[in-house]
Amino acid sequence: MNNAPTSLAATSDPAVWDRVLALHARVERELANALQRRHGIGLSEYRALENLAASPDSELRMQELADKIGLGQSSVTRLVERLKGAGYAFKDLCPSDKRGVYAVITDEGRSRYAAARATYAEVLSGALNSHGSDPALAATVAALRSARPA
Repeated sequence: MNNAPTSLAATSDPAVWDRVLALHARVERELANALQRRHGIGLSEYRALENLAASPDSELRMQELADKIGLGQSSVTRLVERLKGAGYAFKDLCPSDKRGVYAVITDEGRSRYAAARATYAEVLSGALNSHGSDPALAATVAALRSARPA
């Protein structure tokens, strides 16, 4: 049995982390539902398109893409296959290293990302506003928003 005062227990690292995870799960669910419903893409697909669109040559090595969106190598391979099937990306071999495989965004993928970007921003802001009014998550939302770089 924990005899620590409630205020200390509520501010412990595990308690803070639990609130971050709860907020993350709720916001991710809202984002995923909106992107699927409005644009026919999942959250991972959106994030892959976002990273590919932002890359200087509109391409990333598969491992770099996996690292950027937090997926394993096999998961990102399946993700890029789905994007390829939808016409949003294709795979290309590195000219200097035939073992290196790139994911490359297509014009159609760039258009899908551009259309979905406004939905993502709108739903993200709405979700943070909504969860920011929940007393259990208000301080977490406020801390995240105040952590923005200058």
